[in-house]
Order: sequence, then structure tokens, then C-alpha cells
Amino acid sequence: MNTTLALYANYAIYSAIAVLTLAMLAYALYLSRAVPARGEVRDREVVMAGGGPGTAGASPSESATPVETVNAGARWSGVGLSFSTLAALLIGASLLLRGLAVHRPPLGNLYEFVCAASFFVMVGFVGWSRRRDLSWLGIFVVTPVLLMLMLAVKAFYTEASALMPALQSYWLSIHVSMAVISVAVFTLGAIVALLYLLVDRFERAGRAPGWARVLPGARDLERTAYSFHIVAFPLWTFTVIAGAIWARQAWASYWNWDPKEVWSFIIWVVYAAYLHARATTGVTRQKATWIAVAGFSCIIINYTIVNMFFVGQHSYAGT
Repeated sequence: MNTTLALYANYAIYSAIAVLTLAMLAYALYLSRAVPARGEVRDREVVMAGGGPGTAGASPSESATPVETVNAGARWSGVGLSFSTLAALLIGASLLLRGLAVHRPPLGNLYEFVCAASFFVMVGFVGWSRRRDLSWLGIFVVTPVLLMLMLAVKAFYTEASALMPALQSYWLSIHVSMAVISVAVFTLGAIVALLYLLVDRFERAGRAPGWARVLPGARDLERTAYSFHIVAFPLWTFTVIAGAIWARQAWASYWNWDPKEVWSFIIWVVYAAYLHARATTGVTRQKATWIAVAGFSCIIINYTIVNMFFVGQHSYAGT
């Protein structure tokens, strides 16, 4: 093992945490200074009030801008995206250095899993931001990723080392990498789902705080959350199937009622219930979305409590 590369990998993660903190502050400044376009604010207020065109009073932004969106925090949005991009590169560099240090994919324990999932969340957000203006989403993505990395460093950290014999298989790259990507997409879906529930509540109440007025409407948020889950669910399905195949090779059985296996299946069932509820006419979008939130709660339980405190064939992944 190359201890120097392993040390540099740690430095890269520490740097990513610092940069994500700056990104979070930049996006917070954006939200505090962002002002929606006059027409957008008026239309949102009409929707909230349940009235028709012309029933809402002039918004505070009308005197500041006639037509175009005036965004006093636009500069901070760009700063936040730049820091987010740098953070993604630093996390990726850390994973690369750690992999080179131990001559294996950096997917052998919970610390590496969380770092890899954080990387894909950031890559997804930054890549999506290159196609659409997602300034409104920035703080809601970088903050959870920052917390994930801090938790990884403080609670899940494991010294770089060789894999135990049970993990020395090409299925590690297939099964675990797919689990990482699935969790990353589920994370983005959960973030947007929670924003949908929040904005929907504001719209039903007929009022919203200033920062919430830069968010898309509840309907658009719900559709976006659904799109993320549509992508993540088959990826998670493949993860479970690949895990069963690997279990057959490693332990001579496709299913062993291991706590991690059971919770992985529970996650699959909950998200299947969400997709079914979403397609069922009699179930409201709010209720269906709460099922998706429950699914992500199961993911958190699976990768924290189950990994750390339940004894089973996946116990090696907890440290």
C-alpha cells in the first residue's frame, strides 16, 4: 500500500469539505438576494391565492424590474456552482488516490461508499446545472453532501487497506458501484421530493417566504422527483440482483437473510410501492411522495444503523 497516496486522498476529502462549506454559503447568499421576475411572482401569488389574472397586487419586485428577472445574487450563484464543481473534482481525486494507494476500487467499506455516493451526487448536480439553471437547488444539494462527508470522516473513516478475501471479486465493481449510483440518484430524488412537499404546503397556505419564491412550482418539482426515482429504481433492482449472484459465488446461496440483504429488499419494496402509488389514480401525489421519503429513510437506516450495529455477512462494510 502507498501510504503517501492514501494521505493525499485524505487531504483531498478535507479540502472538499472546506470547498463545499464555501459553496453552501454562496448558495445561501444567492437565496437571500434572489428576486423572481415580476410576472413569475405575480403568477405564483395568484396560484397561491386561488384567483385569476389581475387579482393579485403588485409584487415588491415590480418597481425594481419591468420584465426581466432581477437577481441580485446571480454572482453568488456562479460562485456556488464553481465551488461545487471544484468539490466534485476533489472528491473524485480522493477516490482515485485512495484506489491507487491500495490497488483496488475504493468501494470496500462504508467510508469509501459514502465518499463515492457524495461524488456521484455532486457530479449529477453539476452536470445537470450545465444544462439548466439550478441555482435554487444548490444549497439543498451541497448541504447534505457536506454532512455526508463530515459524517464519513468523523464516524465511518477506515484506514486504506487491502480487501478481505470475500470482497476480492470483480462483482465488487459491479454490485457496489451500482449501489453507489443508485443511492446518489435516490438522494437527488429525495431532496427534490422534500422540496415539493414544502412548496406544495406553501401554495396551499397561500403564502411563502421570500427564498421559496425562486423555487419551481410544486407540480414541476413533483415531476422532477418522480423522474429521478424512475431512473434510480431499476438501478437498485440491478443492485439487489447482482448482490444475490455475488452471494451465490461467495457463500453458496443467493439469499441468506442477512440484515443488509433484508433491508435492501425492504428499500426495493418501498420504492416499488411509491411508483405504484404514483401511477394509481386514487392516491394523491403528496401521499405517494411521502412513500418515496420513507424509502430514502430506509436507505439511511440500511447504510448507517444496519451497517454499524447489526452483525451479519455484510458486517465488514461498517468500518
